[in-house]
Amino acid sequence: MVRLTGPLAALQFLTRIPVRLRSAPSLAAAVVWFPTVGALIGAAVGGVGAGAWHLVPAPVAGALAVVVGLLITGAFHEDGLGDIADAFGGGTTVERRLEIMKDPRHGTYGVAAMSASIVVRMIALGSLPGPASLFAASVAAHTMGRATAVGLMAALPLAGHPGLGSDYGRSTTRGTATVAVASAVAFTALAVGWWVGPLLVGCLASAAAVGLLAHRKIGGISGDVLGACEQIAECACVVVLSGLAVDHPLWWA
Repeated sequence: MVRLTGPLAALQFLTRIPVRLRSAPSLAAAVVWFPTVGALIGAAVGGVGAGAWHLVPAPVAGALAVVVGLLITGAFHEDGLGDIADAFGGGTTVERRLEIMKDPRHGTYGVAAMSASIVVRMIALGSLPGPASLFAASVAAHTMGRATAVGLMAALPLAGHPGLGSDYGRSTTRGTATVAVASAVAFTALAVGWWVGPLLVGCLASAAAVGLLAHRKIGGISGDVLGACEQIAECACVVVLSGLAVDHPLWWA
């Protein structure tokens, strides 16, 4: 019998879907399933967007798709992006930045960052040439966004303060991250074919930018940093895909 604790724990952690587990899950077992859960979220988001495409103008379909993603995840990653924008933009010392990150309220930098992420994704998805490409792009972006965060967990040291990001970071080995990223590349290649190559470049650039900034600002990664990384990588993916779809047909459409 296949053990479902890992995928169910990942589903519980990354979404608002009510999942009950009989025992505390292995964090490492959950992390390796993050890209898979991302693919499922992307399929739900893309399915709604593709269905709406036949009923409403394309920009509205893109907007509805993003809203569905926010409802499924509870704006989980967006919250991390907002916290990082406030802390890194307004904090002048490491201690102050960490203090801002713990504050549940969002300031101007945070609201602007979250709004920018949502707007970019809505417009990019709404600009795709058809429902098939919207569906494929949603799967690819959500999958690669989570994989990029997992890769960053294994690549950089922790910032040294407690939190969910620290717990998962300590449980993520290079082997776990490799399996997670490999599964993400496989799902994404199935969805968008050779377009996965440019997406990898965009995700690597996103992880490098977020990682270097986090290391300079707070000495390492945290849960909020990982959320910000996911958001930036997801945005990079939909932007790259919106460009590719203009001149290249989707392989299976």
